[in-house]
Amino acid sequence: MRFAISAAPLDIAAVLGEAGRPDCGGIATFVGTTRDHNAGRRVLFLEYEAYAPLALRAFERIAAEAGTRWPEASLAIHHRVGRVEIGEPSVVIAAASPHRSEAFAVARYAIERLKQIAPIWKRERFEGGEEWIEGAVARPDDEVARERALKLACG
Repeated sequence: MRFAISAAPLDIAAVLGEAGRPDCGGIATFVGTTRDHNAGRRVLFLEYEAYAPLALRAFERIAAEAGTRWPEASLAIHHRVGRVEIGEPSVVIAAASPHRSEAFAVARYAIERLKQIAPIWKRERFEGGEEWIEGAVARPDDEVARERALKLACG
């Protein structure tokens, strides 16, 4: 399954397998993990919530957008929901392409767009409290946001 939302721990090798193709010479990966600090606080763990049907549709949209810019690339995105412990992956993105530069660009584009448009919310549990950190910040059809993600991906 190229796109998934799951409460189970993410299988990085499986995501790589979903993106890879025989005509691709490289696979770039991005693995977002839970870090133990944020904003000067000691983080205990994160909790993710998602509206899965729309999140999966956002992943498909990101792949379609990437396909218009990098037609030879292939993309797979898996995201966790529920409690994610320190050091565990919360998102895995694999971008395969015949050439490494495109694979890296597609992976970067995908994480930037995921942060912009996927309806996924993160609650940080830290010593002394909790806080919702972020969620989608742009509408999927927001061209300014899409151009910002493209600029970050292409430098």
